Amino acid sequence: MGWTWAQTAAVLAGVIAVAGGVVSVALTYNLNQRAARRQLQTKSFAEALTAVEDYAEMPYRIRRRPGTPGARRELTEQISQIQSRIAFHQAWLCIETPSVARAYEDLVQAAKRQAGNQMKQAWLESATTKDAQVSLDMGYPRDEIDAARGRCIDAMRDALGRPSRAQLSVQPVNDQLRA
Repeated sequence: MGWTWAQTAAVLAGVIAVAGGVVSVALTYNLNQRAARRQLQTKSFAEALTAVEDYAEMPYRIRRRPGTPGARRELTEQISQIQSRIAFHQAWLCIETPSVARAYEDLVQAAKRQAGNQMKQAWLESATTKDAQVSLDMGYPRDEIDAARGRCIDAMRDALGRPSRAQLSVQPVNDQLRA
């Protein structure tokens, strides 16, 4: 008795089923890896933005400082650590996502110009000695920082393959008075 078409069909069905399973597993693995890389990149972008935001918050911390040498030392150490984190993210973005690195550099420069000058002025203010002085009654302007941050977020969204804020018609949330 020879090989029949029924036997051939049965073997082919098995081969096709196994091949389909292998392709399905490979595709699922590839998609999961891609999603994991995208999630890691998203988290890294958020950490880079947080470093700049920490820098932009320093004028408030300086203005609210107690007048002790320890407080001054702690604040200068915080500034140094923040600048180190910013430098790390600048280098990381240059290596991993050059398309975002320029927008991030612009954001860093805007923060250094605007918040840096505000820090200089904050150090000239008297240290707080009473709880009532903690409320500053005014916020520092952030227009340069916010504009550069918006452009940086757009570059990050583009690198992630997500629509920009303009494509979504999302307007930046107005910062509340930081008093």
